[in-house]
Amino acid sequence: MSERRPAQTHSASVDWLGWAVGPDFVTTPVERLHLTYAGIPGDLHEGLTRKSGAREPWYPRGTPMRNERQLSLLSREELNAIAETLAIPDLDPAWIGGNFVLSGLPAFSTLPPRTLLMFPSGAAIRVDGDNGPCRASGRGIVRHVPERPDLEFGFVKAAKHRRGLVGWVEREGEVRVGDTASVRVWEQALYP
Repeated sequence: MSERRPAQTHSASVDWLGWAVGPDFVTTPVERLHLTYAGIPGDLHEGLTRKSGAREPWYPRGTPMRNERQLSLLSREELNAIAETLAIPDLDPAWIGGNFVLSGLPAFSTLPPRTLLMFPSGAAIRVDGDNGPCRASGRGIVRHVPERPDLEFGFVKAAKHRRGLVGWVEREGEVRVGDTASVRVWEQALYP
């Protein structure tokens, strides 16, 4: 029988919010976001479905599938650690397409799938899983630190296991900078 971990509830503060309004994944900071079942209205990653890509090699590229990547969730503590590893003063979440930056939750990127982030308005986000770092995000950083072309690949290494999470809207509502999120981690068995 595998080891089981009990359910846990934590809290985290919403430090920053952003949305990608154009064809680029880079986000613009905002004070509040209205979440619908399709994600953030007008955001690049909005939609109930999306087309499969390199992350889903089991489907032919372009196959319609559930959009479990509506939102990019980041941790203030992990952004600071990545910036330190890269020897840059700051890693702006907008440069790497962040929608949410939360603080106060250790090892944020290791939250398991099914974790639920619940906000005062009743809005809720379901975590799908970790967001593997990619060169596109590294290129986003290089645009703002052009004297460091090494950051395109450096980000991939520095952000491994701390790039944040992706998720989708489970319950509609508004989220504001300064909100406190209740973070529900379900009971889980550690798979052998």
